[in-house]
Amino acid sequence: MTDQRTTLWQKLPETDWDIIVVGGGITGAGVAREAARTGSKVLLLEQRDYAFGTSSRSSKMVHGGLRYIAMGDIRLTWHSLVERERLLNEAPGLVDRMSYFFAHYDGGGIKSNRWAFYILLMAYDFLAGIHDRGFFNAKKFLDRVPGYRKEKLQGASRYTDAVTDDTRLVLRVLDEARRDGAVTLNYVKVEKTLTPGDQVAGLQVRNEETGEVALLRAKVVVNATGAWVNRMRSDVASETVSVRPQRGSHLVVPSDRLPLNDAVILFHPDDGRAMFIYQWEGRTVIGTTDLDHKEDLDDEAAITADEVEYLLRAANHEFPNSRLTEKDVIATWAGVRPIVSSGKGLDPSKERRDHAVWAEKGMISVSGGKLTTFRQIAQDVLTAAETWLPALKTRDRKAGIFTQPSAAVALPNADDDLYRRFTGKFGYLSERFVQEMPSSELVVIPGSKTLWAELRWALRYEQVQHLDDLMLRRTRLGLLYPEGGAALLPTIRMMALDEDWTEERWASELQRYQDIWARYYSLPEARKVAAAA
Repeated sequence: MTDQRTTLWQKLPETDWDIIVVGGGITGAGVAREAARTGSKVLLLEQRDYAFGTSSRSSKMVHGGLRYIAMGDIRLTWHSLVERERLLNEAPGLVDRMSYFFAHYDGGGIKSNRWAFYILLMAYDFLAGIHDRGFFNAKKFLDRVPGYRKEKLQGASRYTDAVTDDTRLVLRVLDEARRDGAVTLNYVKVEKTLTPGDQVAGLQVRNEETGEVALLRAKVVVNATGAWVNRMRSDVASETVSVRPQRGSHLVVPSDRLPLNDAVILFHPDDGRAMFIYQWEGRTVIGTTDLDHKEDLDDEAAITADEVEYLLRAANHEFPNSRLTEKDVIATWAGVRPIVSSGKGLDPSKERRDHAVWAEKGMISVSGGKLTTFRQIAQDVLTAAETWLPALKTRDRKAGIFTQPSAAVALPNADDDLYRRFTGKFGYLSERFVQEMPSSELVVIPGSKTLWAELRWALRYEQVQHLDDLMLRRTRLGLLYPEGGAALLPTIRMMALDEDWTEERWASELQRYQDIWARYYSLPEARKVAAAA
């Protein structure tokens, strides 16, 4: 990959780019994908790793937002549900439907009024164009979700949304963009916007891996940097965007400590906030918090001790026999959502999730929005860019996002679920993957749903620069195993050496990864130990 990366870097200043997209999260990936299909010369740059920020630290849900319809935001809910159904149809195995349960109890309010909730679900399904809802009596619900709080339980309403691996969603969208001619490069930081004649004409960028600087030309620059949107936009606009960074934190626990095949939606016993407990990648996730993030945005977000206690209290309240403690926590993650604030001093949970787009002097800035609606956000960005790039007007706004995998893909010894997951992740590259990867590695890593070969493929083809790229984003092994997957690392070391890593590089990367995991993906107590080391 070093030679491939060097070649890509050297070509950047030699090209007259139509669009340079800055930001390698789901929004930037969506813009690059939609722009590339028009035949435009598209470059996407990410200053860290793809999906490094919000797009690898979401709640992994592709959903319409039931609470948004309850708040009267019908438009956002409808758009989200349309996109949810699109992703379910186009990317099975990467985006999958999942049942959500909401328990009803005697005592008044929405918790006891199953009929009011049913009407809400009718509207939700109507907007989605499906019928997938129902009611489980108490016995049937407890059979489905054992251990749930049963005192005064009436039963539970069931509806469906979807779950995904958010990082792999970003990576597959980037695969589609590259298939249509886009160039993408991670670990490249924008240092300056070039604005001769009061119009954006390009960027000065730095290769974070080598320190080299390059000047790039572009007709349009898309600023898709999320919570950091004001930094670039300040080069072309005097006012700033009111972005309210909000932190959402999660706990990962073993599935045998809190067994679930679905998701449950609940209200926290302390403050009544809605949150979820759900199955993901063979583990159980508890989340999310929703707090104003006041830390430095350049530092990775991390869960606090108060948030750990808050999430455990909710889980133990709903599953009173589980008695979860910090000792049960495998890993944590925290992400910062870029909320375009109303400026009205609302509770963080009540802020809208709409996106906003600003077009100024050849720079299109975008922030806000949801993982689910990335395609629609991309379309709005490109519409704004048409002033500087009229060719975008001819694009097919209804075209599918993903190229479907070949029917000839033959994954040895794979059951239907594994096959769907594999082709969902790798799409049109699936056949090539199976042909090139060693057959001995086309097997599942014990205790996971990941093939050993996925690690080698990532090392070879997915611009992995650091071990944390591999363990926390290309795969999610660092979130699924104790100590960030320490028991797997000797085998992964041998793969890395096979793929031209040196022993010195491995030793350096191992230290880096262990430090990052302890500081940002473990419990706060481990963070203190890491900081003192």
